[in-house]
Amino acid sequence: MRIVAGELRGRLFEGPPGLDTRPTTDKVREAIFNALGSLDVVRDAVVADLYAGSGGLGIEALSRGAAEVVFVERDRAALRTLRDNLRTLDLTDRSRVVQGDALIAARSITADVVLADPPYDFDDWAGLLAAVDAPFVAAEAGHPLDSLDGLDDLGWEVTRSKRYGRTWVTFFERIDPAAE
Repeated sequence: MRIVAGELRGRLFEGPPGLDTRPTTDKVREAIFNALGSLDVVRDAVVADLYAGSGGLGIEALSRGAAEVVFVERDRAALRTLRDNLRTLDLTDRSRVVQGDALIAARSITADVVLADPPYDFDDWAGLLAAVDAPFVAAEAGHPLDSLDGLDDLGWEVTRSKRYGRTWVTFFERIDPAAE
């Protein structure tokens, strides 16, 4: 796997071992970060990479100027690969690794941007969005997320949704209660 753009462009990093973790493809990562770049929400931001796997999304954020990334992963093999990748790329000083469940960890992380790439069979998007303390979420799923029930009640709106092969990328932004 390779870093698509930014200060580490072209550098390689290891993918997760085994078949339990599905890494984000270069094409999808590039599309996500080109869109995030157009919104200017990554540079100097605190980013949370939930369901981090080997860290591809968060590493891309660091390469593109994020101030800090909090990586959350529960799989031990993926965590070893993630930590090795951060050391190899000299990113440990701008990273924090949390071992645990992303839904639980999200409640204690304040971020500017959340990157959420859970397994494709994940179905508690409402719970995840309720737990997140951030104004912006970029979510990767195996199905469209733009028609989730109760988004308004949770204080979120879908601002972008696009399919890349079998992957759907959806951007959620906090609804400003003062604007209503």
